[in-house]
Amino acid sequence: QVQVVESGGGLVQAGGSLRLSCTASGLTLDVPAMGWFRQAPGKEREGVSCIGWNGDYKDYTDSVKGRFTISRDNAKNTLYLQMNSLKPEDTAMYYCAARRRSFCTRWATSEDFVYWGQGTQVTVSS
Repeated sequence: QVQVVESGGGLVQAGGSLRLSCTASGLTLDVPAMGWFRQAPGKEREGVSCIGWNGDYKDYTDSVKGRFTISRDNAKNTLYLQMNSLKPEDTAMYYCAARRRSFCTRWATSEDFVYWGQGTQVTVSS
């Protein structure tokens, strides 16, 4: 049984930092690309970042470039998202997802991300 579990969310002041973690177990895919997505109330889900199977390729949505860093530890089946210089507009539920492919091609559409966690809430106060 596949389980994807996020942790590390919380309440932080603008300018602060948080580190999200995601542990995936039971995956039978070849080493998958992994992604972070977020959804704010009343808004559509958007892609935040994607990392390829070996960690060499990383991509970010424009609004978080230079502030967020994605990384992974395949030995621990764990994905991370270091979020610095947080802004109130970063407030959302953050989701981790595993892709059916090993690469991040067209990742922002969320296509082929087949396993999703329940999400962890990030709230940034002004």
